[in-house]
Amino acid sequence: MAEIVLGLATSHSPQLSLPPEWWRYRGDNDSKRGDLWGPDGQIHSYDELREMAPPSIEKELTDETLKARYDACQTGIARLGELLAEAAPDVVVVVGDDQHELLKEDNMPAISVYWGESIHNAGRHVTDNTPPDAKASAWAYGGERDYPVGSALALHIIESLVDQEFDVGHNKYQTEGRNAGHAWGFVWRRIMGDRVVPVVPIMLNTYFKPNQPTPKRCHDLGVALGRAIAEWDSGTRVAIVASGGLTHFVVTEEFDQKMLKALEQKDVETISTLDRKMLNSGNSEIRNWITVGAAAGEMDFKLIDYVPCYRSAAMTGCAMGFAQWS
Repeated sequence: MAEIVLGLATSHSPQLSLPPEWWRYRGDNDSKRGDLWGPDGQIHSYDELREMAPPSIEKELTDETLKARYDACQTGIARLGELLAEAAPDVVVVVGDDQHELLKEDNMPAISVYWGESIHNAGRHVTDNTPPDAKASAWAYGGERDYPVGSALALHIIESLVDQEFDVGHNKYQTEGRNAGHAWGFVWRRIMGDRVVPVVPIMLNTYFKPNQPTPKRCHDLGVALGRAIAEWDSGTRVAIVASGGLTHFVVTEEFDQKMLKALEQKDVETISTLDRKMLNSGNSEIRNWITVGAAAGEMDFKLIDYVPCYRSAAMTGCAMGFAQWS
């Protein structure tokens, strides 16, 4: 039977792959936004969030703090890469969210599994009109390349999830011009590096209304996913990875810590009843962590690092998380 040998979770924000001087640039851009989801689960303007910010926010924006946060993130990413290499899996199941890269509004399943023989990654498309910060971080999502897919396991997962009463979308081919999402590109480029093994892309629609799965559904999906892998009739070593999160584009440390504590304690009640108004925008990717945590079953959760990376006085930025199940 197949065995889950490792679970990982990683943020995948462009901010991870930008030197700290670029963080201020992105923070300045945030000041023009009026659609930021705040720590109260409501939409606010930048100016409103600045009024809500504690005085301590200024300490988060010094050159020294930004560099320390950046360095901590690079250490976290490197550690995940080491753990994956040490585990030497035969296939890696990556749970992430597609943001109009492979999937569009013509058909956006709540849950979908890609099971073609390979999947094309075009990285981040850069043109003369691409914002300079996006150009600077594009390297982190890889370039033009076809990546192998663990298609046999992917098909088994689809069939098993259907048997377990999940209505799963599937993709065997890519529509021309559509790209594997950045959630997978980051894992290939920054976690796997040169040690590429077949992946199974599982796409959760965390971001886009109206069919975002509930936290409970994500947990139940993870349980079913773990069961599907364990029941696969092969001697395959499988790693599972959650790509995305934590809270952004407004850092909300209290909510992150509540979720991380629940994962550590396997507190299914807290996980299943997380306030859905707190799971919009970038925060929504926490659903990927919930799913992988449940798939990991009785494996122990270890937080490698939690790094709140602020970039403005309005608390904008991204809370970065790096974790393992073993």
